[in-house]
Amino acid sequence: MNKSLIVIFTTICLDAIGIGLIIPILPRLLEDVAHTSNIALYMGIMTALYAVMQFVFAPVLGALSDAHGRRPVLIVSLAGSAINYLILAFAPQLWILFIGRAIAGLTSANMSVATAYLTDITPPEQRARRFGLFNAMFGVGFIIGPVLGGLLGDFWVRLPFLAAAVLTAANLLMALFVLPESRVPSHTRLHLKALNPLKPLRWALSMKKLIPIVLVFFILSGIGEVYGICWALWGSDTFHWNGFWIGLSLCAFGICQALVQAFLPGPAARLFGERGAVLVGVACSCVALTILAFTRESWMVFAIMPLFALGGIGTPALQALATRQVDADRQGQFQGVLGSAISLASIIAPLGFSGIYFLVQQSWPGAIWLSVVAIYALAVPLIVLGTRKNTPPESENIA
Repeated sequence: MNKSLIVIFTTICLDAIGIGLIIPILPRLLEDVAHTSNIALYMGIMTALYAVMQFVFAPVLGALSDAHGRRPVLIVSLAGSAINYLILAFAPQLWILFIGRAIAGLTSANMSVATAYLTDITPPEQRARRFGLFNAMFGVGFIIGPVLGGLLGDFWVRLPFLAAAVLTAANLLMALFVLPESRVPSHTRLHLKALNPLKPLRWALSMKKLIPIVLVFFILSGIGEVYGICWALWGSDTFHWNGFWIGLSLCAFGICQALVQAFLPGPAARLFGERGAVLVGVACSCVALTILAFTRESWMVFAIMPLFALGGIGTPALQALATRQVDADRQGQFQGVLGSAISLASIIAPLGFSGIYFLVQQSWPGAIWLSVVAIYALAVPLIVLGTRKNTPPESENIA
């Protein structure tokens, strides 16, 4: 494995640790700052604010990475994340927390730029495997981050945010001094109208064959938001988990996810085909979510973690299929478009899921997982359409 791969995978792992650190204790921080225990809607609003900023700036940063290189954009995004964690660590009031999340959303190009970086340095035939390793590194971060966050949060609710700031600063230094640029920047002059966040999305939606794949990313990304919003609340309401047990459950998922992503995407793609692997993953997720909805024993959550992790078995195949939809000169832009779709989902989904959880929290908290199964059912036809046999990549310019 060359230096670029080692550095980018390490960067993703450290990024995941920083994110995982704060998940178990974010509800407690909001309770302290907002002075209420009913914070599901606050979590939804906070997550949606982050996504609004990401939606506006992700395509801009993607276009900038095409024009000026992946490395400087990644460095700026990491600096913004470090500032965000410091604001979260010391914020005395709710509106300051919201400002911190807005800053993080503005600079949160980590994943889209890292994806474009990995695409730059990986031949098409190796992308499914390397995207599997990419996701595995994120899973490793989620093994370490949530448990560490839960333990630190039991000492002081703001301590995990300081730890996340330190890790992100280390990540920034590594990118600054070790990470090489992955492509020769085009240095194309970007006009203001080209930086309109809706323009790249219109470009993608003007290509009929891109619409299903963009919608798939939109729906699946929206589904992914439910865990950050509801997992800690559901664990506390259903099993009376503290920060440690919430972190431990996320750690168990991270271990299973890392193993699945490291070893199974390649064999799954060969056995089922890339589209089949995606559909098998959806089926595994739906079964696991249905079990979660009805379980009343906490040990059951840990027992089904392997099945839950298998839900991501098709993600690398879906990512590989997406990268083939456009040529090399448009990878950053297309990843920005997908980032916009993901961010748009992240605006809508947190508000929707937090509202649903608010309605079912007192009577049946587990009902939230059945709502996710229903949304997965909507995604299946689009997965079939969006992952059909590829045609030559689209290379048209944005009008």
